[in-house]
Amino acid sequence: MPDLKHTLKNMKEKITGKANEAVGKATNNEELELKGKIQSSAADVKKKVGGIKEDIVGKVNDKIDEMKEKNKDK
Repeated sequence: MPDLKHTLKNMKEKITGKANEAVGKATNNEELELKGKIQSSAADVKKKVGGIKEDIVGKVNDKIDEMKEKNKDK
């Protein structure tokens, strides 16, 4: 399960990015709009990387449990 602190920080980053993008678009500020897009995209990437990391940790733990069971039977 993802760390709640990191999940909330990521959500805040995503919302802030979307807000910056919208304000930039509304005020015709291309720099702020781009900054918002980048910030929002970075939050998406962090979320995906976190999910991949969790999957890997889960698989490693499954293998460790499997090895323990094999050694237990010996």
